[in-house]
Amino acid sequence: MTTETTEIYRDAWGIPHLRADSAAGLARAQGRVTARDRAWQLEVERHRVQGTTAAFLGTEALAWDRFARRARLEDTARRCFAALEQRDPETADWVRAYVDGVQDGLARCDAPEFARVGLAPGRWEPWTPLGIWLSTHILFAGFPAKLWREQAVRHLGEEAVALFAADGPGTSGSNGWLVSAARTTTGQAVIAGDPHRFIEDPGVYQQIRLSCPEFDVVGLAVPGVPGIAHFGHTGTVAWAITNAMADYQDLYRERLRRTGAGVEALGPDGIWRRAARHTETVEVAGEEPVEVEVIETDRGPVIAGGPEGLDDGTPVALSLRYPPRVTADLGFGTLLPLLRARRVADVDRAYDAWAEPVNVVQAADTEGGLLHRVAGRVPLRAGANGIRPVPAWEPGHAWDGWHTMPRAGLTDGIAVMANQCGPAAPLGVEFAAPHRADRITALLSEKDHWSPGDMPAIHTDTQLASATPLLDHLAALDGLSPEAARLRETLLRWDRRMDATSTEAALYAAVRGAVVRRLAAHPAFAALTAPPAYPEVFLPWLALTPRVGLALEHLLRAEELYGVDRAAAVRAAVEEVAAEPPAGTWGDTHRLAPWRALAGDRDEAGRSGDRDEAGPSGDHAQPGLSGDHDCVLCTSAVPGLTDLSARGPAARYVWDLARREDSLWVVPFGASGVPRSPHHRDQQPLWLRGDLVSVVTDWNRLTKETDV
Repeated sequence: MTTETTEIYRDAWGIPHLRADSAAGLARAQGRVTARDRAWQLEVERHRVQGTTAAFLGTEALAWDRFARRARLEDTARRCFAALEQRDPETADWVRAYVDGVQDGLARCDAPEFARVGLAPGRWEPWTPLGIWLSTHILFAGFPAKLWREQAVRHLGEEAVALFAADGPGTSGSNGWLVSAARTTTGQAVIAGDPHRFIEDPGVYQQIRLSCPEFDVVGLAVPGVPGIAHFGHTGTVAWAITNAMADYQDLYRERLRRTGAGVEALGPDGIWRRAARHTETVEVAGEEPVEVEVIETDRGPVIAGGPEGLDDGTPVALSLRYPPRVTADLGFGTLLPLLRARRVADVDRAYDAWAEPVNVVQAADTEGGLLHRVAGRVPLRAGANGIRPVPAWEPGHAWDGWHTMPRAGLTDGIAVMANQCGPAAPLGVEFAAPHRADRITALLSEKDHWSPGDMPAIHTDTQLASATPLLDHLAALDGLSPEAARLRETLLRWDRRMDATSTEAALYAAVRGAVVRRLAAHPAFAALTAPPAYPEVFLPWLALTPRVGLALEHLLRAEELYGVDRAAAVRAAVEEVAAEPPAGTWGDTHRLAPWRALAGDRDEAGRSGDRDEAGPSGDHAQPGLSGDHDCVLCTSAVPGLTDLSARGPAARYVWDLARREDSLWVVPFGASGVPRSPHHRDQQPLWLRGDLVSVVTDWNRLTKETDV
């Protein structure tokens, strides 16, 4: 029997480069090295799948655990893996090999967080990576926005859907651009961009290289998941994705009743049918355990309410229908073909099997092949399903097959995606404003030819086009106090760049926040100030002030806004800020607020953990940031609520098809999740400046760590 050889190398940034004799051996090595570098992160993600984080993070994690149990995340992952074993046994075995590697690595880890909470690494199952993928992306499509729209329509009318349309607080986006060979200095295509997610420490993306006789790929992996799904470069072909902003999850209002045998749900044919039901116990650190009733109808798992209705007495429950629960397919059949891809056609075929999240894919190869398409699974159903929860007891809301995924081309040799209404237009309801996409397109038009090294200037652009409506309102004001008049003139001369060093940007943000708070406090919106009785994990989508802040551009431009005197609101906001202006720059308040799974605080995504929010002089002060939500440098504050940024570029990349070794990348912290490691935060200064590090491909320039 031949002994399998696996080698682990590191570059100067501690990024792992793995070599093995087979794809399975490489998967084991990837799991093992990920467990060494990210043991605590992996353990937290495993518990999130199971809905057991409150057992060591406390009551602040209970909202997520309830949701995970009721949404059947673990059971769905189990089903998807069982189906994968039948449909694609090679990939199933490959996932098993990764899990074996993780388990081996966890047995040898010494991450300090385990001792802090008195936890030991638990057992990974073959389906655990599928569960991590599912739990990471279950809120990605923002189905809770349908709850917000229902409230807004009820109190404000149908026009509120468009007025408040924006990429919401829990939606993750990205910038991505493809520059064809005709527009580069190298004569080969370049792909660049940055995924925008909640910034976590350690990061949600892992820089890695995977090499075996079948393939040699560098890219950004999701810790806990084998392979490289989103951003990769094989040497002859490279790919990247952005969120397509598609709507592929539905909420149903359910009528439930208890019977002697359990629970029944009323179907669209008028017949009451038995629903699956059981109870689960959630352990909570320092508190009594909590019982959770888990119910599933023919539509899907019930995620809010029950037979007795919602907590406010509304006599309905809410069920969630999402594709993997229906099809038992998470798209993992894409992962191995992606690693083996040599040309754009291979990437294209691989993504035909993709499920979720629904993404826009851009790819290029060394033979001139280009790809710009949507990948994923979006159900065909009535348009009402995409707007708000629909009644399960009425016909006309069932799924009826799947959309054909749209394709697009290039314009003037480039393709730009930044979550705007692009090729995925038929698949979604709310898209990002076009500002980031328009700005990237405008920047790329400034030169005929671009090099890989030029791309960081685009990554870090801070122009804020969405400032225009507020500044237009400001320009129309007269009769201001002398202090407010000077403030107005300062802002009208401002270059509209949200630079960390800019005092004008700080003034603009202060005025914007004051306007948002005044609009949100108007009696016209009073009915929306108290969130309805939905689970706590959905509250970020239902809070009025963030909704007003994210939709401010629409609200200020609307012909009429429910009788709100917007000029008076802007006037009052300017006078307020003029009387007490911010003392410093934008970067003094616009600081990084990363999520850590350690103890206590809850972030805007409903995730529990410890966020550094110390002031500039605190021991754990986080750095000031340039950028804003609608800048290409998308570091998202929540206007009217906080200038802190919990969302931003979770990585940056530049894939060069001429020479892979001229490719570039960076992450917000470092390659290691171990706090005492020299590579825990060594990339942060570069990330803050907009610099990137070289992708190393020469094995002779790497340091061999071990043979395993």
